[in-house]
Amino acid sequence: MKVSVILPAAGLGTRMRAAAEATGTSRKQFMLLEGVPILIHTARKFVASAHVTEVVIALRAEDIPWVEEMIAHEKFHKPVRCVEGGETRQESVANALAAVGEDTDLVAVHDAVRPFVSQDIITEVILEAAHHGAAIVGVVPVDTVKQVHRHVVRGTLNRDRLVLAQTPQVFRTGLLRQAFAKAREDGFTGTDESSLVERLETVEIRVVAGSDRNIKITRPSDMELAELFLSLEREKEAG
Repeated sequence: MKVSVILPAAGLGTRMRAAAEATGTSRKQFMLLEGVPILIHTARKFVASAHVTEVVIALRAEDIPWVEEMIAHEKFHKPVRCVEGGETRQESVANALAAVGEDTDLVAVHDAVRPFVSQDIITEVILEAAHHGAAIVGVVPVDTVKQVHRHVVRGTLNRDRLVLAQTPQVFRTGLLRQAFAKAREDGFTGTDESSLVERLETVEIRVVAGSDRNIKITRPSDMELAELFLSLEREKEAG
């Protein structure tokens, strides 16, 4: 089974701009953890998976040369290649998807700034997608979720029927391409890949359990948590 992983990393990350610039970069995916860009930490997780064949990173054109230098320095034992992304996440994933070979069975899409995904989660979501065609990672919300309009509560949602979507999100290659083609035809923009695939009404998307550690580094305060999680990983590796 051939599995390609797409890491969309062309975003500007406006919520983290000030914190990123303070560390000498302009975007969160290039902020450093233990001297290594977050993007590289994330790529390492998928290279380490026995189920992953290759990693495709979607980047802004001006970032490709120096990211390729970093990749070469890593000496990864499986292909990690770069393609030019787009102005939006959806465009970036579409560009990377077009670069995936026709013989690819599954495509996984993962947030470039979610570097603490575990090998167990990667394995489980890939195997679930291999069996059912589509699978995502999600966690059950612990807080009560309110539906609001103009700062006024309109209702309380049933947490038993909700999950907070994480990544990886994994799909059969043909299915994902069909979903992107339909979105393009309809002028639809989704918030994640699953929201595009959901529009193919006959598709059942499975959910596997995520983790509170599988955080998306989005705000400056997330960096403190990231440093803690990284130190815990190092302790575990040290035995």
